Amino acid sequence: MGRKRRQFSNQFKFTVALEAVKGLKTINQIAGEHNVHPNQVSTWKRQLLADGPAVFDNGHSSTEQEQAVRETELYE
Repeated sequence: MGRKRRQFSNQFKFTVALEAVKGLKTINQIAGEHNVHPNQVSTWKRQLLADGPAVFDNGHSSTEQEQAVRETELYE
């Protein structure tokens, strides 16, 4: 039997990815400090950069669009 896979909290992933985005240390240094594989740090960094704008999305744009669609349907 193999070892059980480690699971990391979202807060831990965010902290490591944010440190990688800052660029003050190399990916290998960050991975060594947090005891994770460098590829994992790169993946988390890529996910943070891709999903970063969604963090600040409070959902108003989609609800405003839905409301506009409903209004146009009602006026028709």
